[in-house]
Order: sequence, then structure tokens, then C-alpha cells
Amino acid sequence: MRCIESEMRLSDVEPGQKGVVVRIKGSGTTRRRIMDIGIVRGAEIKVIRRAPLGDPVELEIRDYNLTLRKKEAENVYVSLEGE
Repeated sequence: MRCIESEMRLSDVEPGQKGVVVRIKGSGTTRRRIMDIGIVRGAEIKVIRRAPLGDPVELEIRDYNLTLRKKEAENVYVSLEGE
């Protein structure tokens, strides 16, 4: 059984952690771009790795990997899942 532990920005999630997208903030074009690539409320997302300086962040969502800039990832809020 899964339980929701906390809500945090996607840019602060550590590699290996996964959660569910709860909201997306940001200006119209940034928000739209994030949603267009598949990051929408309710989507399960996992942080795969982060570049050495923290930017960009590699994610796994809907059976594919993508990267986001740290600035974009700060607009996505997720609820972390725990066992």
C-alpha cells in the first residue's frame, strides 16, 4: 500500500524517488510546454538523475525519459510516495 509522504518541487526530489504530479505553476507558455510533454496532474514521475551542477534533471514519465531544466522543474509540484 502506498501512502503520500509530502509535497515538494520536482527540482528538489532526489534521484530514485518517485511521486505523483499534484500541480503545475508558472507563466502560460512555460506551463503549457510542461503539460505538452506529458507532465500533467496525476502523472507518476520518477527522478532518474541530475547533472553534476543540478541542471538539467532527467525524469521517467509514462514509459519514456525526458529532461527538464531546473527552472522548469521548480514549477512542478509532486507528492512523494512511500511504501
